[in-house]
Amino acid sequence: MIITILCVDKAWGIGRRNGLLFSLPKDMKFFKETTLNHVVALGENTLLSFPNSKPLKNRHHIVISQDESHNYEGVENVHDFQEFLKAIAKHAENEDVYIIGGASIYRQTLPYVNKVLLTKVDAIGGAELFFPNLDKDPYFELKEQSEVIEDNGYNIRFCTYINKHPIKIK
Repeated sequence: MIITILCVDKAWGIGRRNGLLFSLPKDMKFFKETTLNHVVALGENTLLSFPNSKPLKNRHHIVISQDESHNYEGVENVHDFQEFLKAIAKHAENEDVYIIGGASIYRQTLPYVNKVLLTKVDAIGGAELFFPNLDKDPYFELKEQSEVIEDNGYNIRFCTYINKHPIKIK
């Protein structure tokens, strides 16, 4: 299964200056526990935003960089979007693959994902980058949402959206 995982503010904002909008320990714990020992697919800028620009521990990373001279240690490097999709599909045959950003990767892969694990923050974070509003997308359906949880002074909800018509990667 191909799963997108991310956090959005009330305006569906996701990031600013290649960083997160909020410091949310419960959301980070959910992200870590959910993606641990799985495959994660991401863009180069997302990798560079990690501590020391190193891959997250105990995950297999598929990283796309448009620059063929950019090859990172400890990850599966790809340099074109079709190659990226094929790598995701190959891994998804046997295990869950999590799309973890950034904005361009989220947008381009959204038609192919089976579900979206979305943390909604009841606040505006001053985002520069946004995720499509799934509540207004006829292809997506809100399947589950948690009760409101307090996380570092913010009210959040963990939500699961299902893609009713995912496109099969060829």
